[in-house]
Amino acid sequence: MADIQNWTLQGDWFDVCSCDIACPCEFAQPPTNNHCEGVLAYHVREGTYGSTRLDGLNVLAVASFSGNVWAGEAKISLGLFIGEQADAQQREALQLIFSGQAGGFMAGFARSIGEVRGIEFVPITFDIAADLAFWKAEIPERVTASAEALTGPTTPKGKRVQLLNPPGSEVGPGQVATWGKTVDNWVNAYGFEWDWAGKSSKHIPFDWSGPA
Repeated sequence: MADIQNWTLQGDWFDVCSCDIACPCEFAQPPTNNHCEGVLAYHVREGTYGSTRLDGLNVLAVASFSGNVWAGEAKISLGLFIGEQADAQQREALQLIFSGQAGGFMAGFARSIGEVRGIEFVPITFDIAADLAFWKAEIPERVTASAEALTGPTTPKGKRVQLLNPPGSEVGPGQVATWGKTVDNWVNAYGFEWDWAGKSSKHIPFDWSGPA
């Protein structure tokens, strides 16, 4: 770890997946039908790796697994995309952080990954409503991921359905998960092909640092 720089990342994460609402994985349980196919999208609002700024960059993963990840029963197969606007230093920093090599939360998460099918630098669009009414990300002709905030007949107007301190948070402890309903979960990338709509989604902010 001697060559790893001090770093911080704060931003927005969301997923869309094949699990029924509400996704059992968020409660540290096995996924619906014991199998999950989904998209994990990350937008860095503010970030640094050493002297390199990472503000505004996007990372997206397409992933599949069977079994309970949190119980150590599953290994995740995934392909990774990094926004093409990142320069060489930013690309290196993001690869170190998201692979877990730079420490922090992702170092532990990386132990659940069994296969990385590749890393590509592509155009990624990311949009999230200020009031969390929706969130979405897209890679043209490869990935479309979008969701609207979950609501129902007894949800107060403008309020969000949220979970405090989820036991299976994909971005680490101490956050608030906002539940959504998937509009688009369409993937044709890295040998993955699926189209899951109307299933579970959630948004969670992340606040990471490393290498410790």
